[in-house]
Amino acid sequence: MLFFHIAFGLHLHSNKPIPGLLTLPPKFVPDVRVWLDEIPPWLKQIVENNSTIWCVSPYKDLSGQPLMKGWKVGNGEYWRLEYSDRTEFIIDRKGTQIWATWPDDLTLEDTATYLLGPIFGFVLRLRGVVCLHASAVAVEDKSIAILGPAGAGKSTTAAAFAKAGFAVLSDDIVPILERDNQFLVQPAYPRLRLWPTSVKALYGEKDALPCLTPNWDKCYLDLTQPEYKFQELPLPLGAIYILGDRTTSPSAPFLETVPSNTGLISLISNTYANNLLDKKMRAAEFDLLSRVVAKAPLRLVTPHADSENISQLCDVILKDFQKLGNR
Repeated sequence: MLFFHIAFGLHLHSNKPIPGLLTLPPKFVPDVRVWLDEIPPWLKQIVENNSTIWCVSPYKDLSGQPLMKGWKVGNGEYWRLEYSDRTEFIIDRKGTQIWATWPDDLTLEDTATYLLGPIFGFVLRLRGVVCLHASAVAVEDKSIAILGPAGAGKSTTAAAFAKAGFAVLSDDIVPILERDNQFLVQPAYPRLRLWPTSVKALYGEKDALPCLTPNWDKCYLDLTQPEYKFQELPLPLGAIYILGDRTTSPSAPFLETVPSNTGLISLISNTYANNLLDKKMRAAEFDLLSRVVAKAPLRLVTPHADSENISQLCDVILKDFQKLGNR
């Protein structure tokens, strides 16, 4: 039995329903096939006999092991990624098939956290799609990208916009496609992932939202609930807001214009799966992002250190974006 989904602008077929994605009627040819809890014997044999180490994550788990290792398999026909908890993915070179397995002490929901994060981030890059490490929300007929490193508050800010009635396109991964002389942000899937501290800041209690899995601390906001909106169609990129360091200054939150050359460096350092790119992918990324910064206004936003000011942060971004309406 096959299940049909859409995520990141891609049509998916999977042998199991993918947690977090809406199941759709079978009316399309897939861009990507996903095989969960399944790796065929012929592929296992290739992995065992023809694999070359390709990358090792600089980040370590609590036992001191790299969080992720990667191999090139079968003379570059496949990529294998294994996480320190022994969750494993194999991806074909064109980004059209994904196989995943996990140990008995983990769940499908655990695997989906990788699948809908770094794995699809890498798949999109294999397919030639540049992705920002950002969240994106819809304002009228355009999208704004909220950019920043891990912990900057991208998802929290997007969730605050969602609470205020704005539709969300994407969380963590923002795919950008160039079409008809404009840059389109592709919708991801109808969830926002939030740490308990962010949940408490937004909703008053850290357990106000359900956990992603029993094994993870992160929670999720379901955007299919009646009071929230998920933007299902791509929207042109209207502006990019880069979250900077927080401050206790009473003037915060505030923003400033970012020059194109500085903005380009910020975008390049905040692309998704950038540690997995080869030279060709890097060149394509630089080329596209150079055109993005020439077209989309960039702002550096300085949030207030007090999380209770998150609604003011949204107001500052919104007022600035509305001033850019005719650009």
